[in-house]
Amino acid sequence: MSRIGNSPVVIPDGVTVEVKENTITVKGKLGELTQDFDGVSVKVEEGTVLVERPSDAKDHRAKHGLYRALVNNMIQGVSQGWTKQLELVGVGYRASNQGQKLDIAIGFSHNIVMDIAPEVTVETISEKGKNPIVKLTSHDKQLVGQVAAKIRAFRKPEPYKGKGIKFVGEQIRRKAGKSA
Repeated sequence: MSRIGNSPVVIPDGVTVEVKENTITVKGKLGELTQDFDGVSVKVEEGTVLVERPSDAKDHRAKHGLYRALVNNMIQGVSQGWTKQLELVGVGYRASNQGQKLDIAIGFSHNIVMDIAPEVTVETISEKGKNPIVKLTSHDKQLVGQVAAKIRAFRKPEPYKGKGIKFVGEQIRRKAGKSA
């Protein structure tokens, strides 16, 4: 029994869902997303999307909840959007953007200039006395997470002082350091 797979996904106003063969397409005010699926059947009925599996085989059970979650993420993405915020913790760490180019200074000899995918909106927030924040927004949850993980991988938070690039709200596991 799949608790996630059995619950229907409600389609909000302004979002259209189309199922053709093994592809589902979701259109909304923020964009359009498509997803291929197999091993399950997807039905659109009366403002909801139902994902059903043909049998209780292990593969079908695994894909049941997966595709229901993916459809839910797509519907939420095209109606509300997804946001990830990264915080640069460290003395002299800075971030700025010109359009889709993100320029971050995180203690290396040169700044890192990264081209961000056109589907992702990048915004940098720098306030005096606070750590710089990079805000990523898009309708595609997977793409936002991938771009955020790529930025975080430039300098992961270290356990002694907590310096590095971390997600806002992320708890860093700290170590004591040398004892005298």
